[in-house]
Amino acid sequence: MERLFSGIQPSGNLHLGNYLGAIKQWLALQHEYEAIFCVVDMHAITVPQDPVELRRKTIEIAKIYLASGIDPEKCTLFVQSHVAGHAELSWILNTIATMGELGRMTQYKDKVSRENLGNRAIAAGEYNKELTGVGLFDYPVLMAADILLYDTATVPVGEDQKQHVELTRDLAERFNSRFGETFVVPEPLIQREGARIMGLDDLSKKMSKSAASEYNYIALSDDADTIRKKIKKAVTDSGSEIVYREDKPALKNLINIYTLLSGKKVDEVEAMYQGKGYGDFKADLAEVVVNFLVPFQERMNAITDDEVLAVLHAGAERARKLSEKKIREVYEKIGFVQ
Repeated sequence: MERLFSGIQPSGNLHLGNYLGAIKQWLALQHEYEAIFCVVDMHAITVPQDPVELRRKTIEIAKIYLASGIDPEKCTLFVQSHVAGHAELSWILNTIATMGELGRMTQYKDKVSRENLGNRAIAAGEYNKELTGVGLFDYPVLMAADILLYDTATVPVGEDQKQHVELTRDLAERFNSRFGETFVVPEPLIQREGARIMGLDDLSKKMSKSAASEYNYIALSDDADTIRKKIKKAVTDSGSEIVYREDKPALKNLINIYTLLSGKKVDEVEAMYQGKGYGDFKADLAEVVVNFLVPFQERMNAITDDEVLAVLHAGAERARKLSEKKIREVYEKIGFVQ
């Protein structure tokens, strides 16, 4: 089996977009690949975190993995900081990455713009370097290390992360050219469009756990009443016909959520609401979301911290064995004394 790697940061409120855009797809991929799933806590600290909250969120993310159906018997699940090889390889890759490459990362510019310039769009070089952490600038190299450390062949990502996989490929090829064949050059596995869930209040951007308004997303921890309220307030398009069309992006987004959670096809949903309006559709969509999240939350709440830690520690042990072999190979290639 080819190896697959992906991870989620333990920060903010994990939401329905995270589940539909990533975790739901991983459930099938864990049977098709030798899957490695990580809670990437080292990435989380590229922006300030409360230590107590970071620990709590790390355990919570692992519980979400397990409650969703990620099977630790079929894949490796661990915390990034439990495997020293991520930091070690990141430093080595830093020596062959360039400032220009990292400065062109579009997600970096977006993050800096939110950190330093509020909501104003950022132009090339338009940021305060005195306020920008090196980790925030450098995190794509750490992401490359995450991937290359395990000879990963496939990386499931959205279009917004494709640039980071391209950088990873460039660094792998550069290292291989300079020091000899060492790293597998990974391929991105781009999510299908239907799994790209946009904000309920802003269709120009994906649903985001860092959004200013809680009405942007449905958190996986939201209760039934909160879910109904958020769906009711979700933006809609002009008219009232329930159809899946490019000129109705708000409705298209809501239908995507409906189909992905219910298993129904788009044409079935359109037929169900022929002659009905947005009110009927939103009310039913809210119940579809509630019927998914309530059992999910029950499964998650039934998992104890001790059970999670046992899974994470066992996963870290497996990951360390893989990573240490690769680190020894890299050290030998670059001339470190073993």
